[in-house]
Amino acid sequence: MKSCLVVDDSKVIRKVARHILEGLDFTVREAGDGREALACCEETMPDLVLLDWNMPIMGGIEFLRTLRQRSFATQPKVVFCTTETDAAHIRAAIDAGANEYLMKPFDRETLEIKLEIAGVM
Repeated sequence: MKSCLVVDDSKVIRKVARHILEGLDFTVREAGDGREALACCEETMPDLVLLDWNMPIMGGIEFLRTLRQRSFATQPKVVFCTTETDAAHIRAAIDAGANEYLMKPFDRETLEIKLEIAGVM
């Protein structure tokens, strides 16, 4: 079974994402910000990180850059899941190491397609 870390400061988004991902046979952990997410990755690296852009303490882009700079034995696939829709944000996410980009709000079908494109499914 594949694992996913859902990183979002919204409990509602984490709950919706968890429901969809568990339906796709993922085990799911949650983090409310980038710092908490890094601690989770240090503990057990997930196969996938579903990542929000705007969060307190440590935002998504800072988390992703830090994650990619560290020398972990494995690196997860990262799908940004955000309301930031302009080309500059998408380019920054890809440049920082994101594998795919998903706009909020999303549904199961859209998430599943993005996970296939990212090579997680």
